[in-house]
Amino acid sequence: MSRRGGFQGGGMPGNMNNLIRQAQRMQNQMQENKAKLDEEEFTASAGGGAVKVTVTGAKTVKSIEIAREAVDPEDVETLQDLVTAAVNEAMKLVDAESEKLFGGLAGGLM
Repeated sequence: MSRRGGFQGGGMPGNMNNLIRQAQRMQNQMQENKAKLDEEEFTASAGGGAVKVTVTGAKTVKSIEIAREAVDPEDVETLQDLVTAAVNEAMKLVDAESEKLFGGLAGGLM
């Protein structure tokens, strides 16, 4: 006589075990991708290369290079704008790479 409403053997159903294994694989892959992303460097420039900014995948500014001709004591605001633009562009590069690495992972569960 079979029991109603329960799983035979008292364990989880097979597809639940598969779902848990799939989630663990996805978590491992996300950790690997995060480590890979954190090690990468992304460089962006503004002002035709007058300002170059390099950031890591962890969104840490690693370096800022400013061309001598971009430094005008009478126009500090332009230099500030160029630095801001280069930093923002570098961060967008990190975001795009992050989306490429992580964007499709959640879909693997469905």
